[in-house]
Amino acid sequence: MKKTISLALALILALCCSSIAFAADENGSFGAYEHVFILGVDGAGRFFRDADTPNFDRIFKDGAVDYTARAETVTISAQNWGAILGGVSYLRHGLTNSIVGSKERSSSTKYPSIFTYARRAFPDAELASFANWSSINFGHIENDIDVRKVTIGDDEKVTDAICEYLREGNVPKLFFSHFDSVDHVGHELGSKSPEFIRQIETIDSYIGRIYDTLVQQGLMENSLLIVVADHGHTVRGGHGGLTMRETNVTVAAVGKTVIPGGTMDADTRNRDVAAIALYALGIERPAHMSARIPANLFTGVAGEKRDVRHEIPDTILSALAWPVTLCTAWI
Repeated sequence: MKKTISLALALILALCCSSIAFAADENGSFGAYEHVFILGVDGAGRFFRDADTPNFDRIFKDGAVDYTARAETVTISAQNWGAILGGVSYLRHGLTNSIVGSKERSSSTKYPSIFTYARRAFPDAELASFANWSSINFGHIENDIDVRKVTIGDDEKVTDAICEYLREGNVPKLFFSHFDSVDHVGHELGSKSPEFIRQIETIDSYIGRIYDTLVQQGLMENSLLIVVADHGHTVRGGHGGLTMRETNVTVAAVGKTVIPGGTMDADTRNRDVAAIALYALGIERPAHMSARIPANLFTGVAGEKRDVRHEIPDTILSALAWPVTLCTAWI
């Protein structure tokens, strides 16, 4: 038994130290986009595939969709939104729900969000975040880099505000939104409840409204649109564990260089959204990021091996947790 564990750890370390296979970019996906819009749906997990989502389906029919991307090993909101926006594991960014609710974030942090890198690359660009959960705009996205922030504790009103913002002629370089109502229903009633699925369908209508506004404003021609979930929910409600219902999440992207019908590769994680967003905007990814560009996402881009040299503890924990997760596939 000890020998087996030692061999497994040696294999993990070998993978960690292997060279990075950088994405080939034959068709110019790097920097191909003027704008990136990220729509975050808290608690939705993999369950877009189980709901009636006509808007999601029509938007991403020519895009790439993965319903089995992996969340962080700790399937809690702050740990995952911190990874999605920062491109590093929860062990590195150190954010928890209590921290992001009590400590204002600044760009001097060791592992800032992609908004800080966007501001450095584009000093005069419009950057914006519209969120239901106040901790997104307080503790996740830096407060000293001139990001337009709107916080409204109601998903429909968040959608109203986003659409009005776009119709007013605002053109953000990087945009993030956070919808929270699915998570609330998941906590109360669980991921098998009809109410949970219906709430995803309601969010689908909001996503459709935002997309249609982007099209009406002529923004989709040069925009990459991403929908991402942070975690899922158990059958009975709540989250934080290792079950597949909690760890499998939706990542979807559409844009002019995205492969129609792309599925992304088996190693896709929700934290990869950070790398995808920077890549699309033509911003060199910081060396500390373990987020990477998945294969089967951009046309002519082979994808990358995950750079886990700075994430060895997370890699080991993820590898040890995965067999436990696999045992819950039937749930």
